[in-house]
Amino acid sequence: MTILYIGNSPASYEHCTARADVSLITVNNSIEAIRRLKGNNDINVIICQYNLPGNTGLFLFDKIREDPRLNKTPFILVSEEFNKNVFNTAFKKGVTDYFVSSTVEPEKILAKAISIINFKDIKYKDVDANKALQGYKLPRSKRVFDITFASLVLLLVSPLLLITTMAIRLESKGKVYYIAKRVGRNTFNFYKLRSMRTGSDELLTRLAKEKNQYNKQQVETKINLDVPCPRCSKLTLGESCSPYLHIGEHKTCDYWYNHQKDIVKNSTSTFIKIVDDPRITKIGKIIRNTSIDELPQLINVIKGDMSIVGNRPLPVYEAELLTKDKLSKRFLAPAGITGLWQVELRGKKGEMSEEERMDLDNEYADHFSGNNYSFWYDIKIILRTIPALLQSDTV
Repeated sequence: MTILYIGNSPASYEHCTARADVSLITVNNSIEAIRRLKGNNDINVIICQYNLPGNTGLFLFDKIREDPRLNKTPFILVSEEFNKNVFNTAFKKGVTDYFVSSTVEPEKILAKAISIINFKDIKYKDVDANKALQGYKLPRSKRVFDITFASLVLLLVSPLLLITTMAIRLESKGKVYYIAKRVGRNTFNFYKLRSMRTGSDELLTRLAKEKNQYNKQQVETKINLDVPCPRCSKLTLGESCSPYLHIGEHKTCDYWYNHQKDIVKNSTSTFIKIVDDPRITKIGKIIRNTSIDELPQLINVIKGDMSIVGNRPLPVYEAELLTKDKLSKRFLAPAGITGLWQVELRGKKGEMSEEERMDLDNEYADHFSGNNYSFWYDIKIILRTIPALLQSDTV
């Protein structure tokens, strides 16, 4: 494999190419680079400094892309300091990658160049491009049970639903049902009888801080850019441990900004569950304590959005926070009306930590995935749900 380096620091790259299968060619400016590329196009990848004599690496990139023989050659741009405009422009133009030489060693840049070459050489002979992707399907026994059970329950409780909707309408204005986006294995419209006063979503931010049962701390945490980075403080004046960022009137390094952002994120609970929620109406409290408000979700079950047993579908703002493997594992199981979390939560009168809920969601995902699924395991959860339906606390 042959790598072309364009810039004024060839020595820092030459001592890194100890591999016998890697050949490094170095030139100082864009004129020599174009002459070398057009003379014999055997270059597998280009590493180019941004500052070149008379022009820039992006100018050279544009010239190379004008030649149809060269416009597919991977191009890595390297600048001495991070520049947001250069960074954005480079990726808009289509450079393969961008590095800052003050924070990334030449060895790592060369390693990335070699990985790009190896990736291009991978052949996907066994992939059938015309083969349609197979969608996710519930086990047949689970789907048949879901449709049968949901249809029978809806038929039996239809008089109760009629009385409940009339009571909701008499107590407060607004629609008797509630529709919101929820995330299970996909995103869908989630149906529920309205148990809150209209306009309740506007109060959620304040209540999430004051009454969320999953709160890890009550004190609001903010990013403080006035505090200097401890790593940069140990360096010579004017140097930084990572590229500078300009945020409003502040100038801080990339490491310190992201470190504080992680602290703020970790101080906020992923899940929101309001204890003794003041937004709930009198009728709402009754239908919540008896789970009557959940009955319209049987329509979601018949439609195939949910199952009778599964992991609770999440609001979009909660699902977006579940990015780590341990957290996102819950989505391997279908969304459900009831499940391990609901049974255990109500059995403990609503006292459950965020970690316990995650573990229960993951436990059911382990049970459901692969060949572990058992129809009778779902039946046991349903039987445990029945005595847990009545509760004294509104959670």
